[in-house]
Order: sequence, then C-alpha cells, then structure tokens
Amino acid sequence: MPGPTVAAGVTRRLLDVAVELGAPRPALLDASGLDPEALADHDNRVPLASHMALVRAAKRLCEDPAFALHYGDRVNLAEVSVVGLIGYACETVLDAFVQLQRYSPLIMDLDLGVEQRFALVPDEEGLWLVDRRPDPNDYPELTEGTFAQMVNGVRRFGDKPFVLAVEVTHPDPGYASEYERIFQAPVAFESARNALRIDPEWLGYRVAQQPRYVFGVLARHADELLARLDTADDTRARVEKAILPILHTGNVAMPAIARLLGCSRDTLYRRLKAEGLTFAQVLDGLRHRLALAYVNGGKVSINEIAYLVGFADPASFSRAFKRWTGASPASARAQRRRA
Repeated sequence: MPGPTVAAGVTRRLLDVAVELGAPRPALLDASGLDPEALADHDNRVPLASHMALVRAAKRLCEDPAFALHYGDRVNLAEVSVVGLIGYACETVLDAFVQLQRYSPLIMDLDLGVEQRFALVPDEEGLWLVDRRPDPNDYPELTEGTFAQMVNGVRRFGDKPFVLAVEVTHPDPGYASEYERIFQAPVAFESARNALRIDPEWLGYRVAQQPRYVFGVLARHADELLARLDTADDTRARVEKAILPILHTGNVAMPAIARLLGCSRDTLYRRLKAEGLTFAQVLDGLRHRLALAYVNGGKVSINEIAYLVGFADPASFSRAFKRWTGASPASARAQRRRA
C-alpha cells in the first residue's frame, strides 16, 4: 500500500465513535471510500487519505466541527493500539514517551523527513513536546486528535496540570473554547510549531499498569530484532517485520500479512519461493528466534512466552520448542541459569 497509512483499529474506533455520536455508518463509509472488511482486522493498514476523509465526513455528519478534538478526548490510545498498551507497561511517563517514539509508526506510518515524529524540546519558557509532522496544516485534525489523546492518556496518573500551554500552526478553527476546555491551558493559533508545554514533573510520574503480553515487546532481544529488520530489504525480513507487532494475537495468516505488505497472497508466495522459503518456514523461524531470546532472557514466564510468540496454549509452545531445540523451555532455561 503506497503512501502514509493508519492502523485499521484506529480508523475502526473512529468510525464507531462517529456512529455513536449520530452519524450514519453507510454514509461515513461511502464518504471515506473505506471497505468494512479492511477494518475487520485490527492490525490491517488503511490509507491516511481514507482515514482523513472519514474524519471530515464525521465532522459534517455529526455536525461537530471539533470532532477530532472530541474523539481524542474520548478514546484512550490503549483502546485502539498496542502502542497504548506498551505505554501502560512502562515504569514512568517518560518511559512511555520513549516507547511512543519507537512504535508510533504502528499507529500512523507517515512520511516524516525526520527520524522521530515527537521531540522533547526545552527552552526559556519550559519543556515542550513538539509534533514534527511535516505539512501539519494539510490535516490540522491530526494535531487536534493527537494532542487531545496525549492529554487523555496521562490524565489518570496525576492530579496536577499536565499541559501548561498549547501552540498550533493552523488558524483558529472557530471553537477555541473547546481547545481551552480540553487542554485546560492557553492556546496560541498560527504558531511556528505544534507543541504542548508540559510540566517536567510529569515525566517521572509512575505508570506501571503492565498488561502481560507486552513484556516481551520491550525486551532487549526484540529491540535488536526490530533494528535488524529496519535495515533489511529482502522479502523474509519484510514479512517478519509485518508479523512482529501482531505475533501475540496468533492472527498471522499469509493473506493478512500479504495485505499489510500491499500485495496479493500469490505474489508473496512467489517472492518467498524465489528466496527458497515458504511463509510457514518464515513464521516458524521467527517464533523460534524470539522464543530462544525470551527463554534465555529470563524476564517472562514460560506461559507468557507462549502467548507472546502466538501459541494458543503453553503445551503447544512446549512441543514446538522441543522440536526446535530438543529440550523443553523449562529445562533450557534451567540449563542457561546453570551455565
């Protein structure tokens, strides 16, 4: 799929909110050109242009010009993306910000022109969280929704103001009072950047609501694997990179991965065959390497590892691990500890 994309789970939740607020679902789908089947898989990708067409249709059909702000204020990122759950697995708000930087392409894969979308920038006024998205005024609704969702996401972890000031590059859209209500801070329109001035004390606030399945995502070996995949350009590496964020779901069938890569199942089959591989071999090899990393790392239980690498139950995982290594996961971990 060429061009910027958005996780289907994010778009689907936006569609549901618009319907909850009174917009007819068929009219929303018609105006955005979205196929309901493309939204059925939470981890599928949809074009950014279609996502934004849905936002603007929702504004019109809900008769709510501030719909993007209201969506961000209403929906927590953890409801729509694994990135939000990863944030809740972090020790502090600063740790969550670091993970947001790392995984933000899973939410929205944009042509940024910079390595990371967000930056913490200190100046004489204080500490600013800056959105460095290029051409932000093409879609000011993205700025509205993103910033509102950030404020919504941290609200439960402290009772003092998180945002002290807001700067946005677009003109006043006519509902400045809604900005001030949601952000509870002064807002400057037509600024040089899109940024939130935040209270630095918030960065140390504790989060640590660890959902079980994200433990391994944050493990060092998975980081190394992601770094390797980011620099690889063969079909196997691209398939592994597509599988990795959704491996824990177990929903990693070849047709779904082909859709994520923007090709047909037959095309993906031919490309892997040219490298002497089948899809099953790639999936099995990825599970094998990750399982070894988790077992040797000692950070998660055997049952959790089974879930992380996409097995329905620990028994199935143990059988696969014994096929890979000749030993059970428990004995392999015990041997590693004795070494």
